[in-house]
Amino acid sequence: MDAKPSRNGTAIVLFVFLMSVPILAAGCPEKGGSAMAFELTTTAFQKDGFIPMKFTCDGPDVSPALAWNEPPAGTRSFALVVDDPDAPGGTWVHWVIYDLPPSLRSLPEGLAKSRELPDGSRQGQNDFRRIGYNGPCPPRGSAHRYFFKLYALDIKTNLTAGVTKRELERAMNGHFLAQSEIVGRFQH
Repeated sequence: MDAKPSRNGTAIVLFVFLMSVPILAAGCPEKGGSAMAFELTTTAFQKDGFIPMKFTCDGPDVSPALAWNEPPAGTRSFALVVDDPDAPGGTWVHWVIYDLPPSLRSLPEGLAKSRELPDGSRQGQNDFRRIGYNGPCPPRGSAHRYFFKLYALDIKTNLTAGVTKRELERAMNGHFLAQSEIVGRFQH
């Protein structure tokens, strides 16, 4: 005996399938209770777009405003590194900031270039041998890429102010919960 589905049976199966699609599309929250991926954003420039002069050595050289969404559960601090892998002598570091509080979700434009900030965040030494942000300043030629990399960490590093990117990376090793980055470009 051949079993042929009835027209009503097909309608019921189709109804049950269609009702389950929104549940499947919504997905399950990721670890940390958020369905969204950890994401760093800026209104200063578009991803892979050109960085305005305001944020470079050709202008006032202020840091761009940055923002990020909810980090993974267990985040104890954030660290941010900005570097240029296209520099003639190898990767050039433009900004090192760490021990950003886990409740923080943004950095304002023009962040002070001080060793320690009121919220306990600390800034390291960049490759200009200065504290804080120093923006793009490449030699004349092709565009360079500038990577703004934000790390969610399961520790507070408790490093003193003024450390280098290398010292920060050693302290962060094995403590990454998530990373997000934005790339901007600049050329003279």
